[in-house]
Amino acid sequence: MLERSNKSLFPLSTQKEPVVIAELSGNHNRSLERALAIVDAAVDAGVDAIKLQTYTADTMTLDIREGEFLISDPKSPWYGRSLYDLYQEAHTPWEWHRPIFERAKERGLVAFSTPFDVTAVDFLEDLDVPCYKIASFEIVDLPLIRKVASTRKPMIISTGMATVAEIDEAVRAARQAGCPEIVLLKCTSTYPADPAESDLLTIPHMRELFGCEVGLSDHTLGIGAAVAAVALGATVIEKHLTLRRADGGVDAAFSLEPHEMRQLVEESRRARQSLGRVRYAPTERERGSLVLRRSLYVVQDLEPGDALTEKNVRSIRPGYGLPPKYLAAVLGRRVRAPVRRGTPVAWDLTE
Repeated sequence: MLERSNKSLFPLSTQKEPVVIAELSGNHNRSLERALAIVDAAVDAGVDAIKLQTYTADTMTLDIREGEFLISDPKSPWYGRSLYDLYQEAHTPWEWHRPIFERAKERGLVAFSTPFDVTAVDFLEDLDVPCYKIASFEIVDLPLIRKVASTRKPMIISTGMATVAEIDEAVRAARQAGCPEIVLLKCTSTYPADPAESDLLTIPHMRELFGCEVGLSDHTLGIGAAVAAVALGATVIEKHLTLRRADGGVDAAFSLEPHEMRQLVEESRRARQSLGRVRYAPTERERGSLVLRRSLYVVQDLEPGDALTEKNVRSIRPGYGLPPKYLAAVLGRRVRAPVRRGTPVAWDLTE
């Protein structure tokens, strides 16, 4: 099992590795036993935290099955369903939160949630969550953001669909209401998301623009986009986790299975480690390889007074002779003494 020496997520500026968050969402398929199994799978995959979503169908929408209350986008995996029915199926019952959080705590995993209204914030405060997440669709709900910020706990905000002005309003509202640390997540709010629409180059720009840590809430298939995001400076990766996509569920199509989540954790850590610093000289471990560079060697036995020519001097490995750039300078020089084949060329070899 992959483990972190420090299971506290904040402050992110102190983390040496990217924080990986497994999103439970609706992948419990309305089974508490399955939800607990996903917690265990997240731990075994080496993630840092698991995140729930705290809402009910009634706190999200109205029980109307016509007009704008039906999902009308034919590209959506939920096309034709009513919002109410979708949220009724996908929501995590509030009475499940405590046993899920307790299982996570027992296994050394940070657990928190996304509240979708102020009643959810009050409920989560009773469970003493360490931080909060604001979903992309709620980034314009400034009263909710102020309510979360008033808890004085760190806040992660997804930015799918948001304009710069909307992100700025959300960040200002959170800071003015007392939020001690804000993390923005680049996000594309399509399910699944097209990698070509991920625009990961926004990540370093967003960090500079808003002066906070930035990560990725990833709905693409696979782990490529997430690893690329880490290479661009993302310090948080959020990805949906399921036990098996074949089991179905509202989020299964764009969720990772446990072995894939483990791979994401491993590869994102390698990506972060590989960033290093700006360097043009050999590393300490590379120095031993310098001897395998090409250099100039005598490749025929020579007698005193013989001239160095292109036939008896070649650029070969190893690297104990003069660098190849000096070939033209040594050609025509005559050797002082007998020289055996395999002797590195040096300035004092010639007259």
